[in-house]
Amino acid sequence: MFEDALLVLKERGHVEWCSNEEELSALFKSEMVTAYVGFDPTADSLHVGHLIPIMALAWIQRCGHRPIPLAGGGTGLIGDPSGKSKERVLLTVEKTKENMEAVKKQLAHFLDFNCGPSSALMINNYDWLGKLTFLEVLREVGKFFSVNAMVSREYVKSRLEDPEKSISYTEFSYVLLQAYDFLHLFQQHGCRLQMGGNDQQGNIIFGVDLIRKKAGGTAFGATQPLLLTSSGNKFGKTEEGAVWLDPARTSPYKFYQFWMNAEDQAVEKLLKLFTFLSLEEIEEIMESQRKSPELRKAQKRLALEVTTIVHGEESARTAERVSRILFGDSFEPRDLSLDILEMLAAETPGGTAPRSFPASLADLLVSTGACPSKSEVRRLIRGGGLYVNGVKIPDEDASVSEDALLGGKFLFVRLGKKRVFMIQFE
Repeated sequence: MFEDALLVLKERGHVEWCSNEEELSALFKSEMVTAYVGFDPTADSLHVGHLIPIMALAWIQRCGHRPIPLAGGGTGLIGDPSGKSKERVLLTVEKTKENMEAVKKQLAHFLDFNCGPSSALMINNYDWLGKLTFLEVLREVGKFFSVNAMVSREYVKSRLEDPEKSISYTEFSYVLLQAYDFLHLFQQHGCRLQMGGNDQQGNIIFGVDLIRKKAGGTAFGATQPLLLTSSGNKFGKTEEGAVWLDPARTSPYKFYQFWMNAEDQAVEKLLKLFTFLSLEEIEEIMESQRKSPELRKAQKRLALEVTTIVHGEESARTAERVSRILFGDSFEPRDLSLDILEMLAAETPGGTAPRSFPASLADLLVSTGACPSKSEVRRLIRGGGLYVNGVKIPDEDASVSEDALLGGKFLFVRLGKKRVFMIQFE
């Protein structure tokens, strides 16, 4: 017997709409089902917004079924207009291929590409869309679509009614290509289910209908939530921009902090959507959260779990330790590995100093930019607010020896309750 992946997804909040739910549930329990989600490779990294459909594919595979992450090498050359108010910038074939290779490496953190019949398949729709002629699109796909239905779609109407926005024939035709993708995967790989965000429901329905009309087959569609913060902002967006899975774009520490900042009212939902923790364990975490919300245990577990999945346990633990240090946790200098020190240096204000010892602490703080003046240093010391490597400095004439350096090159300075500063010695 196969596990009902639809039930699992519903319990974890991954399903908001589903076509013919009872039939799909029965299909999941009777045979291995192939399901796909499309990703247009418009960048060389996925971001947090992609994680909901990725996690859905991962759960489908864990239930014994086969996931297909479809790389839109073909559709990506056009760009999905759903939910967009203006035309996308078109990518080149070469750039989409580069982006696809980077994205596949990220997907491997979630999906197993070598586990037998249920192995994930990474497929590029350029392989078939790139071979279609315009006449074939019109004859084999276009005749099954009503222009009336296409024009009635909300994003099309909004752009037709606004003379400053408009919509090109290229974007208007996007739905034809996505529907053809579903038909191709149905015929070549037995794919029966397409998933995507709520903004994809219309595109998915067109694909289900094309399979019924052209191939006489039964296919299914399901959509997932598009998360917003309490302020109405798109989940996964910060003041700095998108939260990326690529550590070169969003550091593991900033990634960890993004999840640490999850709102209390949303954290249970996020634990279900973005982690592999059992529902029972999530309930235990939330019970502890309800008793002592100020400890933010749910946010801490969420941040650790998701960062571990995306960046590995070592990076996640390092980010966790750095977070605790920066937010006031006491520490022993000998406990700080070079990885922790380097992450601290990357995530905090800092300056460099020459290797000349012993060095006046006040001179160091002023010359590196930690403090504006020696009088400010003295004020901090008199107020008990200056710490170096976790130790309070009582002496206004304190000096630093080379032996005091962490990892042989760093000083970690805390100035008052909230300011931290890293001095790196050349």
